[in-house]
Formats: sequence, C-alpha cells, structure tokens
Amino acid sequence: MWRVLVPLLLVSVSVVSGHNASQEEEGSRDELLLCRSCGFEVAASRDLKFVASSLALAQRNDTVIGERRIPVQLFQNPQGLRFQVLTFKKATVHRHWPADEQFSWFPGHSWTVATCPRCHSHLGWSFQPNIWPPHVTDKEFEESEETFVALIIDRLLQENFAATLLMVPKSYRS
Repeated sequence: MWRVLVPLLLVSVSVVSGHNASQEEEGSRDELLLCRSCGFEVAASRDLKFVASSLALAQRNDTVIGERRIPVQLFQNPQGLRFQVLTFKKATVHRHWPADEQFSWFPGHSWTVATCPRCHSHLGWSFQPNIWPPHVTDKEFEESEETFVALIIDRLLQENFAATLLMVPKSYRS
C-alpha cells in the first residue's frame, strides 16, 4: 500500500509546482492590446512608454494591462471630450498626416489622428516633435525616441479578456 501512495504523492507535488511555474511565466508574458471594434492587434505591453504631460487633467497608476500598475493620463480636447490614454513608443496604427501643432497635449509635439488599420476606428493620436517637416507622409514616418502614440483605454481590449468572450450567432437574435 505504501508503494502506491508514495508515487501518487510525488506526482501530485510535481503537478502543483509545475502549475505555479506556468502562472509566473504568464505574469511576465507580453500582453497584447486589441482594437475593441474589430480585434486587430494594435499594441503590446512591452512597448509601453510613459510620456508625462503637464497638460493632463489627472494622472493615476492603474492595472489596465494584466497585473502591472501603469500610468494613465486624463486629457480634455477643445470640444470638452475627455480621454484616458496610455502612451506607447510604437503601435500598429494608421497615421493621418500631416500633423497639427495646435492644441497638443504634449508640448513640443505635433499630433495626428491614429486609427485602426483594419476597421478605421479612432484609437488615439500619434505624436512627433514640432521640428519635423510638416510634409511628412505616412510612408515616411519613422519611429524614434521622440515619437510616441497615445491610445484611448476605452477603445482597446486586452487579448486575455477577449479570449474569454462568447460570440452568439446572429440566428439566435430575438
């Protein structure tokens, strides 16, 4: 009888410790952010780059991506609409050049609208230094230390969360 119990105990211990190791690996894994409208992969958590702005109405640290606490800034546009944004050194978005220097939330930077390449939903804004020539086109844009993208939190969806959603076929609508 002891011969049977000992191997079972060893197996159960190895399964439990294997499970904990995989959970730790998942916590350190790169998280993808998707367009909330169509599911296109827009950004990765490894590309987060906090760019502080003195024009932010508020700033807080929040667990928006996984369990990491990251800075979220609140901005208001001239029409009074408010946006909570995360800043990234790069993201897969379509940029609508030329950039505009007026009403920039990041002093010293010009901005342009950033949309989803698949469904064209407005996801945020791309920023470049004001010193860049105004005739820069989408094809000429080069990511650098001075450029970044501010994405609206409400327009994004975490890949891990999206994987848990159920799709109901249209034939079941009432």
